[in-house]
Amino acid sequence: MYSTTRLVITSLVTIALLTSGVLTIRATNKQALETPFEQWLESFISEARERGYSSSFLESTLGDLKPLQRVIRSDRTQAELTLDFNRYYQTRVTPSVIERGRKLKQQHRKLLDRVAETFGVPPRFILAIWGMESRYGQVQGKTPVFQALATLAWEPRRAKFFRTQLFDALAIAASSDVETNWMLGSWAGAMGQPQFMPSSYLQYAVDFDGDGKRNIWNSTADVLASIARYLQEHGWKNGRTWGRPVIVPSATQDQLPEIVSQRSQGCSAKRNMTQRLPLNQWHELGVRRLDGNVLPKVTIDASLVEAESNTFLVYGNYDTLLSYNCAHYYALSVGLLADQLN
Repeated sequence: MYSTTRLVITSLVTIALLTSGVLTIRATNKQALETPFEQWLESFISEARERGYSSSFLESTLGDLKPLQRVIRSDRTQAELTLDFNRYYQTRVTPSVIERGRKLKQQHRKLLDRVAETFGVPPRFILAIWGMESRYGQVQGKTPVFQALATLAWEPRRAKFFRTQLFDALAIAASSDVETNWMLGSWAGAMGQPQFMPSSYLQYAVDFDGDGKRNIWNSTADVLASIARYLQEHGWKNGRTWGRPVIVPSATQDQLPEIVSQRSQGCSAKRNMTQRLPLNQWHELGVRRLDGNVLPKVTIDASLVEAESNTFLVYGNYDTLLSYNCAHYYALSVGLLADQLN
């Protein structure tokens, strides 16, 4: 789709390795060596019991857990695996993904309209995230959530975060919302068709079909509404788009660090984009649409994002897409897929 000549940003690409099996405890990390998984799990269960969970409930959810080698391998290697943007985009936004998204837009038009009216998020963006996260529900992951989260809560690299997620998963299982056998997901514990972490499920999952359960695994209505609510709660502005690919004159490109600084706050991707400037100021700097036409004459601020030789002006809603996954390759692909589904 786009050419690749220079690397400006790097998007971390998570690849779940296909090896499986129970970990023989040979941790490469001193803390893991000092605390065998069985001992760690016993301590966690003790704390969960103090929080009010019954012994029978904890036995049914955590009783026979063993750490998974493939989960630890995936977590340790993800930060080292990168693809260029074109390759990332082409492997995720395929013609079949676009075609299926358009068919689903027609098939669920009435439902999508109701969701859009309720949460103020256009159907094409809901569909684009649905497609990127799970191929519209076709690829949700088959790893037991409790096993994945327990493995990562024991493995010290991000233990604090995943320990919290494991307690949130217990809260989900203890509710009337979810059958425990539904709780399957990615190697990192992301669940269902929207790939929500347990904390996101508790905060944003929606019972939109009215059956009394927030079923992000099997209910299309709940899935679409949950994605929309997540975007709404993270600042989506209705009536605005995400951004667009643009052409930047070489003279402007060379002087860009002097013209506008990089952001200094937010997640890593947000720090790897420029501060916002009014769109008319980008126009005065010679920035044009990809087809060479002038930028829209609207009052809106935009940041510049570069992915190799590809350059984009992005608006506030793009920050909302980054809140779903803090990676430019991901957010750009969502935006471009949404454009294909418009």
